[in-house]
Amino acid sequence: MGDITDNLSRHEFACKCGCGCDTMDVQTVMVVQDVCDHFNCSVAITSAHRCFTYNRTPEVGSNDNSQHPQGRAMDCIFSASTPEEVHDYLCEKYPGKYGFGLYRTFNHIDTRSGVARWEK
Repeated sequence: MGDITDNLSRHEFACKCGCGCDTMDVQTVMVVQDVCDHFNCSVAITSAHRCFTYNRTPEVGSNDNSQHPQGRAMDCIFSASTPEEVHDYLCEKYPGKYGFGLYRTFNHIDTRSGVARWEK
């Protein structure tokens, strides 16, 4: 059981570099929990809050426009569904909101103010 929601704990939001950044936007948390509730599953967070320094490393290779350094994005693996099923659910439930990325093994979920959809 998580300490933030039924499925999420604060330590899962921490930047992988160890800098201590671990703040996460409440909307992002609620969207991820919504997926867990809908599919009755658990979630593994592979990346959440990233400091700008870590976000720019070759290991991550992202840019300053990423939602991760703003604490508004999570990369997630859901236990009881495929990334395609999760992506379809999110796009249908939140048609005019947020950013959803479909990857081969995980989903990117962010709560940016605009709308973005992509597949890699």
